[in-house]
Amino acid sequence: MIALEAYNLKKTYRLNKQIVEAVKNVSLNIASGEVVAFLGPNGAGKTTSIKMMAGLIKPDFGWTKISGINPHIKPSALEKLGAVLEGNRNVYWRLTPQENLEYFGVLKGLTYYQARKSGIALLERFGLQHKRRTAVQQLSRGMQQKLAFAVALVHQPQVLLLDEPTLGLDVEATEDVKVLVREIAASGCAILLTTHQLDIAEQLADRIAIIHKGEIITQLPTDELIRQFSGKAYKIEVETVLDRVRITKLEQIGVEIRENKIIYVDQPELIYQVFNIIEPLELKVVEKAEADLTQIFLKLVKQGV
Repeated sequence: MIALEAYNLKKTYRLNKQIVEAVKNVSLNIASGEVVAFLGPNGAGKTTSIKMMAGLIKPDFGWTKISGINPHIKPSALEKLGAVLEGNRNVYWRLTPQENLEYFGVLKGLTYYQARKSGIALLERFGLQHKRRTAVQQLSRGMQQKLAFAVALVHQPQVLLLDEPTLGLDVEATEDVKVLVREIAASGCAILLTTHQLDIAEQLADRIAIIHKGEIITQLPTDELIRQFSGKAYKIEVETVLDRVRITKLEQIGVEIRENKIIYVDQPELIYQVFNIIEPLELKVVEKAEADLTQIFLKLVKQGV
């Protein structure tokens, strides 16, 4: 089932008597249970696109649907949407977690009883039950972010927008958030993730969509995108530093050596020659030298300049 659809979105603004095309022909679909990372440099049109998808800005052309309903025609579609925003804009600090969940639940159309019941279940699910009556401003940053997720989910939305969900968190809290995102997607909720932490996007997203100058320049499954840019190079690392004789032989067959112990083989047919040269040294790593999402992102954006 397609939970979020955007088709041929366009948006222009007038700036200093000039027409600026912020978004051009952006189309994007997200299925239930899928995590899509929507990435782009500053000024690429990412925020404008998301605001149109969320029903906050009306497109000049094109349409968007949340669970099959156009929010620009029927605002009730927004009841199927949840959001976790960057920073601390998601909850009221002077209220307790339980009070926040009850307040936002009612705001999203639940009865007080439904909001209370859903809130208690979410507090237990996210390990916040023992802090349910503690003012939010007294909670740790990680707990505040967990509560932000709970508030976004209190009305059981079918689409969740995540904006920089791990920004400013320590390592442990970041890992907790990654687990939450995977659990929420596994429950059937569609997730649109925006972040400048590309390693997080690579770990969490099923699919990557990159926008640049108002247009989506690539939209592929994460594994396929990385595979396309990885080439056929291999990385071989030995436990001890290579001696001068072996280094000379390796250089003669045309492989790259770094730190006197890491060997990069661009031509796979040379791998067994490398093994013969370094035998009987103990191997530490033998792996395909894959590109990471940061390298891919920078390369694609540079090509689009």
